[in-house]
Amino acid sequence: MKLAHPRTGKLFDSPVPPGSGWPGDPATPATAVAATAAQVASVAGAAQTIEELDAAMSMCRACPRLVQWREEVAVVKRKSFAGEPYWGRPIPGFGAKRPRVMIVGLAPAAHGANRTGRVFTGDRSGDFLIAAMHRSGLANQAVCVDAADGLRLNQTRVAAAVRCAPPGNAPTPAERATCAPWLDAEWRLMSPTVRVIIALGGFAWRAALQMVRTGGGTVGKPAPQFGHAATAKLGDLTLIGCYHPSQQNTFTGKLTPQMLDEVFRLAGDLASVG
Repeated sequence: MKLAHPRTGKLFDSPVPPGSGWPGDPATPATAVAATAAQVASVAGAAQTIEELDAAMSMCRACPRLVQWREEVAVVKRKSFAGEPYWGRPIPGFGAKRPRVMIVGLAPAAHGANRTGRVFTGDRSGDFLIAAMHRSGLANQAVCVDAADGLRLNQTRVAAAVRCAPPGNAPTPAERATCAPWLDAEWRLMSPTVRVIIALGGFAWRAALQMVRTGGGTVGKPAPQFGHAATAKLGDLTLIGCYHPSQQNTFTGKLTPQMLDEVFRLAGDLASVG
């Protein structure tokens, strides 16, 4: 059954078919579908533009468990969103095409980005993150509710290490490895301008280090250790650690708005974002 997008009113199936008019959908019915780990590596490695990469990424079906879960969630839905269509596909990165700051998270939320189709959008983690980015000048607004809400990022791009919502927020090692070429390709296309990487949590920190290694960058031995506000010089880059803005961290005070503001101010200063 088709349902109306909460902002545009256009009717969509769940999951959303490519090219059907969802705000920001980079794919078309002709976009190639990567269905195996080898195909992910091949398609991601061949992408020459961020638009091409985002389109292919949004159609990936290489991890059967993740495909089944994201699409089941898109059909069953959470009660509070039962009247909305769910994106139910992998989540591309979002933001500037030539960023100076790159933010790396873990994976989409089942009823957040998996519903809205935009990374860190539509859940409390996204609300917390984007509000801080707005306060620091990295986003044009604090509102982050759907893919047509007018959000723009200032010289900043946000991406997830794993592109599908995983059951229990826990992708398997095999799923992480299968998905890694998407982030590697995004880094290949973004890295010429990036000066600061912010890693949201320990998993994102490790994924960012591996992303830089795969791209031929400098990572010392032993590898730098994650911590909130920890910094590591990776050649001309600076990697900054930040506790993930999960409800567990924000509700308990492990991560406060002031702590997040400090990370984003440091990133903006180091990257000369103005």
